[in-house]
Amino acid sequence: MRTYLRLIKFMLPHVWVLTLGGLCMVASSAFSGVSLGMIIPLVDNIIAGKKIALSPTLAIPDFVRRVIDAVNAMPPMALLNRMILIVLMLWLLKNVFEFFQNYFMNDAAQRVIRDIKDIIYKKLLDLSMDYYSRHSTGKLMSRITYDAAVIRDSITTGLTDLLYQPIQLLIYFGILCAVKIYFAIPLYLLVVSVILFPLVVYPVAKIGKRLKAISRQSQEKMADITTTLHETISGMRVVKAFSMEDYEAEKFAKQNQQFYRLMMKSVKRMIVISPITEFVGVACIAVILWMAGKEIVSGAMSAGAFVTFLASLLSLMRPIKRLTNVYSINQQAMAAAVRIFEVLDTKTMVVEAPSAVEAPRLKRAFTFEKVHFGYEDKEILKDVNLTVAAGEVAAFVGPSGVGKTTLVNLVPRFYDITKGSIKIDGVDLRDCTIKSLRGQIGIVTQETILFNDTVAANISYGSRSRLADDVVKAAKIANAHDFIMKMPAGYDTIIGERGFRLSGGEKQRLAIARALFKDPPVLILDEATSQLDTESEILVQEAIDRMMKGRTVFVIAHRLSTIKHADRIYVLDSGRIVETGNHEDLVQKSGLYKRLYDMQFKDSVLR
Repeated sequence: MRTYLRLIKFMLPHVWVLTLGGLCMVASSAFSGVSLGMIIPLVDNIIAGKKIALSPTLAIPDFVRRVIDAVNAMPPMALLNRMILIVLMLWLLKNVFEFFQNYFMNDAAQRVIRDIKDIIYKKLLDLSMDYYSRHSTGKLMSRITYDAAVIRDSITTGLTDLLYQPIQLLIYFGILCAVKIYFAIPLYLLVVSVILFPLVVYPVAKIGKRLKAISRQSQEKMADITTTLHETISGMRVVKAFSMEDYEAEKFAKQNQQFYRLMMKSVKRMIVISPITEFVGVACIAVILWMAGKEIVSGAMSAGAFVTFLASLLSLMRPIKRLTNVYSINQQAMAAAVRIFEVLDTKTMVVEAPSAVEAPRLKRAFTFEKVHFGYEDKEILKDVNLTVAAGEVAAFVGPSGVGKTTLVNLVPRFYDITKGSIKIDGVDLRDCTIKSLRGQIGIVTQETILFNDTVAANISYGSRSRLADDVVKAAKIANAHDFIMKMPAGYDTIIGERGFRLSGGEKQRLAIARALFKDPPVLILDEATSQLDTESEILVQEAIDRMMKGRTVFVIAHRLSTIKHADRIYVLDSGRIVETGNHEDLVQKSGLYKRLYDMQFKDSVLR
């Protein structure tokens, strides 16, 4: 219930749309109810040729008696003609209001889902990088796509019926009571009706509990399918290179089949509700009809009044059936809402201090003081102490998995340290606004991320202004201008998702141009040339050398030959800095750096 109430809060900004929909529901239900009243004169006056008889013992309102007297005084054909016109008008008005009712409720649903998607997306943008290391892209995508669609259905169908069907029930039950009072329908018929019809609710409640569990499983399976699709499509080159098309097809088919089975379990339970409620309802009506039959045969009860009474009971069946379906739909929506709220309730690990100040533009140094970092009970960095002066090139080397990338990721606060402090010109990074800190840092990584947009848009990413001269200048420094001009539309060429149409070297040079366009005083280069061929590496390294001039640089390099001219090299092992110095100093020692360098030198000789 708490989850549902929380979901309802998303509707509060759009309560005016819901109000308009609710008013249309009342009008539509009222015209539908008045139409039932036409049955009495149709059966008594026109078909049976009798006058409508009211209960002689009751104090009936004058307007009701005047209407009945007017109907009784009219000739049958004139009454029939008048009724046909009235019924047509009533149903026209009913359908007009029903159209606007559905329009406003669907509008409200689309507004709510739009808001939910916006909130989820903004939350995903705010979450720290550690969250993405624990959750797959496909599963996060399914929150915005599949889960949001399930909630939309719960509003368009579930909430509409939750509001509309009770109005219908009240109107039809009011007609039941009015017919019982004014036309001397025995009290026991009304009592029996009230007792029997709630029997419909019990099987629905039992089925609904199971439906919620199945819905949760199906939503999780859809997240797995989305993950598989994302991984396969984004990694299609690898799939084809290893001839894994059949394997991936079998993997997807298995997940798809599991989703199909869960959906059919859900469908089976949803569609069984309708015949169950209908059968129980018809059984109730059969009991009432049997009990009332003798009253009609003896003439003690108006046939028209009883038919109206019976029609009202039958009319009650539809809202009862729809309300039982609402329970099933809402169970599915609650499972989706729980998954969405899991994202929204996730705490961002990297948060900005309430009193955060603008980060000073680096003039002196970055300092790491007794820095520790870890996650999930695993310590990655231990007691790291270092100083990177402004304008200095600091290189970080060591075996795979020792924490090099983690260390440089602490500089832009992609993660927060667990102990110690990192300062920029003496100011703790945690006391700086995140935007002002990251605004000083340009990043080029081993895995180049580009967007499905133009070359110019990718280079100027992060800037509202896209001055053509600045874009071209950055591209020339990055050795990218020549290959860009060979593209079909030059700087306006769409490069495809993740730069699919570009080579590895071209992607990397665009990433360098993007960092240059930002013109940051601090650069982070994370193995920016490790996956390039020799020709591309030369072009990229030239661009990097030009980019590094006059900037403070944190560089991670797998190929030690690329960092020979670094001002200071830090060697990491098991999360600690075990050696520090320049290339010549470290080669003279018989430490880890010397061993790594010798291994790479032997490999290059063998090649």
